[in-house]
Amino acid sequence: MGGISLEEIKNENVDLERIPIEEVFEQLKCSRAGLTSEEGANRLQVFGPNKLEEKKESKFLKFLGFMWNPLSWVMEAAAIMAIALANGGGRPPDWQDFVGIIALLVINSTISFIEENNAGNAAAALMAGLAPKTKVLRDNRWSEQDAAILVPGDIISIKLGDIIPADARLLEGDPLSVDQSALTGESLPVTKSPSDEVFSGSTVKKGEIEAVVIATGVHTFFGKAAHLVDSTNQVGHFQKVLTAIGNFCICSIAVGIAIELIVMYPIQHRRYREGIDNLLVLLIGGIPIAMPTVLSVTMAIGSHRLSQQGAITKRMTAIEEMAGMDVLCSDKTGTLTLNKLSVDRNLIEVFAKGVEKEYVILLAARASRTENQDAIDAAIVGMLADPKEARSGVREVHFLPFNPVDKRTALTYIDSDGNWHRASKGAPEQIITLCNCKEDVRRKVHAVIDKFAERGLRSLGVARQEVPEKSKDSPGGPWQFVGLLPLFDPPRHDSAETIRRALNLGVNVKMITGDQLAIGKETGRRLGMGTNMYPSSALLGQDKDASISALPVDELIEKADGFAGVFPEHKYEIVKRLQERKHICGMTGDGVNDAPALKKADIGIAVADATDAARSASDIVLTEPGLSVIISAVLTSRAIFQRMKNYTIYAVSITIRIVFGFLFIALIWKFDFAPFMVLIIAILNDGTIMTISKDRVKPSPLPDSWKLREIFATGVVLGSYMALMTVVFFWAMKDTNFFSNKFGVRPLRDSPDEMMAALYLQVSIISQALIFVTRSRSWSFVERPGLLLLGGNFYSSVC
Repeated sequence: MGGISLEEIKNENVDLERIPIEEVFEQLKCSRAGLTSEEGANRLQVFGPNKLEEKKESKFLKFLGFMWNPLSWVMEAAAIMAIALANGGGRPPDWQDFVGIIALLVINSTISFIEENNAGNAAAALMAGLAPKTKVLRDNRWSEQDAAILVPGDIISIKLGDIIPADARLLEGDPLSVDQSALTGESLPVTKSPSDEVFSGSTVKKGEIEAVVIATGVHTFFGKAAHLVDSTNQVGHFQKVLTAIGNFCICSIAVGIAIELIVMYPIQHRRYREGIDNLLVLLIGGIPIAMPTVLSVTMAIGSHRLSQQGAITKRMTAIEEMAGMDVLCSDKTGTLTLNKLSVDRNLIEVFAKGVEKEYVILLAARASRTENQDAIDAAIVGMLADPKEARSGVREVHFLPFNPVDKRTALTYIDSDGNWHRASKGAPEQIITLCNCKEDVRRKVHAVIDKFAERGLRSLGVARQEVPEKSKDSPGGPWQFVGLLPLFDPPRHDSAETIRRALNLGVNVKMITGDQLAIGKETGRRLGMGTNMYPSSALLGQDKDASISALPVDELIEKADGFAGVFPEHKYEIVKRLQERKHICGMTGDGVNDAPALKKADIGIAVADATDAARSASDIVLTEPGLSVIISAVLTSRAIFQRMKNYTIYAVSITIRIVFGFLFIALIWKFDFAPFMVLIIAILNDGTIMTISKDRVKPSPLPDSWKLREIFATGVVLGSYMALMTVVFFWAMKDTNFFSNKFGVRPLRDSPDEMMAALYLQVSIISQALIFVTRSRSWSFVERPGLLLLGGNFYSSVC
């Protein structure tokens, strides 16, 4: 073969996008038989892996990033204050406070860095197992490989639901419908014909075809554009909550500092250095510096725990949203059922004269794939004595793959006598329309479909056609409706129990199925999820029966147990309407056309064996089939959320307690508490509170979400009570003989150092005990904490 060198192709010295397809093969030194494994490996050395260069983040800068947030800024300001402002009154700068504050920042950042890094590595390892695959022709054999091994010259097969793995030119076959919105912003799919170029990152919406790879990795259209686009970091809901709580604590401290500045200097005329020390006490003790660390570590550990249960979290904050999920829209096939179809031979209905049931099965098998089968194809071909019978005695000319619009497959073939035929199988309505059946036949077919549906059986129509023109593009003669096959997909053994658990947890499960309404109702009845289901046409305000005719569509969706005959656009509409009714909505999906609904949902869940497009659009990817994985993930998410909520109440309480407790002591008795002592309390508290990420908690029995008013109100009440107790304790110690009279101990009022030690013990021990109050919804001794939290509390108390 002629052509230029591979290095010149890499440097894009030839326009492979526009030259004739035969020249592409010549320039790439390849053929329609594909490359050999050896040639593929050699080219991989030249072109590199078929993936975009990952933006490598400096570990050191990532570590410093944990010190770059408003709470850390306040602590950093306190550190600067300790050496820059606290050197008046003939005393040197407060180096011990400066070092202590820096140590506290470094400890928090180190823990955050290690835990987040570990969780990130674990998630990356799991996602690597779900890396995009592609069907490639190597050594004259088709095999499924990681898309990263592709090189220019490879022959690949792309089909419905695939994300195109590299820039390629299409070979012979039917036109392909491709969604290029990720690249061009064009919302409507475009049609690509043989010899056209398709771009990496596009999604196949319809069709199946082979293509020759012309560019990979950073040399693709997508790769060239990627480095020009800065990823925008949207401020998520979780970050807003974190900011709101942080701002509340900062404002509380600001109020305390303002009061101290007004009273201490202009009114009380306190010495400069004493005033600075009191301000440092409020800054150091009041800032919940561990909050970003505790919450991010809690989510990182939770994410790892979810992955062990078969739910990989792509977006960490989806955990808090899953905790608040109150509606789950679930697929029927494969999620509520096993997706292991069987055909009852005795129930097959024949509509063509002179045709046996075995011939109906054979025609359906001919219209099925013999490799890379879906569940329906596998069930039908499995009905034959030998799967090879599906192509025995015939020569395949053209296979029309399934797509969500036509809802059928078809095979054009030549029999042993040289005559051309077509066989098709698919949704009965589509097959009836294809055959242009007479009204009496339609009535008979619908009667059988309804009979099957009442027993929970899906129907599959089978038709045949002569092709006298002997051309795959010919419309052929009239189609003949041959028969109906009953398909049974049994419910999962745990689906009914899982749905019962979901309802007990306040999660309303709605069945969203493309099957008939009668099948949906029968499955709902078997699973105990209700039979209040409607056809998808009701979403458009059509086909409503009298009982629901007055209901608005939004209310209908809210009250329904499910919808049948659903198309992908209906799923999107269902999610949108539920969100408008203030529901936190989860949606499961597996196909390319589920992607918009998965993206729209609060929690998009790609089920096991979902297409690349569905995984790309989802927030959580399941590695195990069934609904039970999702409900387990809901429970785990609620436990994680409960830990975060417990900590935020604790953080607000401590801020109020420290700020206003020490404020009153400093202003009423002019007692100066050492900032370093508060720093020790903060370090010990942080050490204990870190263990809350693994605490034993009781998940909320109902969907839970951030209620900032509740958090602030609870925190203010608890913090004010503890501040009052600290003030009363100091008053009793300083101005009364209460402890001497009651416990026979000597008074401490004449020794400021001993009073400071006693106050330190009171503040530190009560702060440690507070976590047991905030983590419990009833009496704190009723809900047993985790051993790690108990151990941390004991160690800090002893220290």
